[in-house]
Amino acid sequence: MSIKIFGHQNPDTDTVTSALVLEYIERARGNDDVEAVMLGEIGEETAFALNYFGVDAPKIIDSVIDGERVMLVDHNEFQQSATNIENAEILKVYDHHRISNFETESPLYFRAEPVGCTATILYKVFKEEGLDIPKDMAGLMLSAVISDTLLFKSPTTTKEDEVTGRALADLAGVDVDTYGLEMLKAGASTKDKTAAELIGQDAKTFEVNEKNVRIAQINVVDVDEVFERRQELETAINAEVDREEYDLFILVVTNILVSDSKVLALGKDYKAVEAAFDVTLDDNTAILEGVVSRKKQVVPNITKALS
Repeated sequence: MSIKIFGHQNPDTDTVTSALVLEYIERARGNDDVEAVMLGEIGEETAFALNYFGVDAPKIIDSVIDGERVMLVDHNEFQQSATNIENAEILKVYDHHRISNFETESPLYFRAEPVGCTATILYKVFKEEGLDIPKDMAGLMLSAVISDTLLFKSPTTTKEDEVTGRALADLAGVDVDTYGLEMLKAGASTKDKTAAELIGQDAKTFEVNEKNVRIAQINVVDVDEVFERRQELETAINAEVDREEYDLFILVVTNILVSDSKVLALGKDYKAVEAAFDVTLDDNTAILEGVVSRKKQVVPNITKALS
């Protein structure tokens, strides 16, 4: 059985492309017994990137079997991973997030760096090992960097991410700003999506001080387009809260053009948002000026508020 390489549930551009890129790296290392897969359907942004650079999407799985050998990218927390991941044999991890709810029976290779994107780490692997970067792999890594850093505007962006992104743009043969904005806009339309799709397309679960917290994020160019459907969204979120027993569900709607967000908070601990960001919720919503990063701004502030 091939070693499966995958990222987190509700896969985004970094998670999908990093699995594909690591598959390429492993094969270049002489390990042909690997297969990139993903834990769910891709969104429009990721589809745009894959289509642009002529790469097929990986097949979808939802679980792994006992003892199955796997490699993880763009995540490590078990609740964000494949069903039964705790019983798999994890061989390697490449990630740029906090390390939490993760343990293995055997030693493994674990590389986590405080950068804005997993692809930034994988680009370093290419350089460290003297591997050639083909145009399609460069394009996939570039797309991941653009996505996770919001074209270098997110506070998660490091100098290394920007240098990496611009180098990859040259290798991919595109203008980083033109391609980047086109790709981000491809993923910003919400009109044709159901409320359930909107709150689930980029959502992660976090264990925060014994609280079960779900944080979903949508990148848009028109925030009002989303909040015109607030009641529909609340119904969908409340159904999720009841079914999964979330203590707090936060929907973060980020305007990629002005780098602000508007949030919708529900669940018995919804008031934690007020303490976390020094705001007052109005109809369960609030504007968070300058907040665009779940990883660097939302999760740390919510963690502190729930302490």
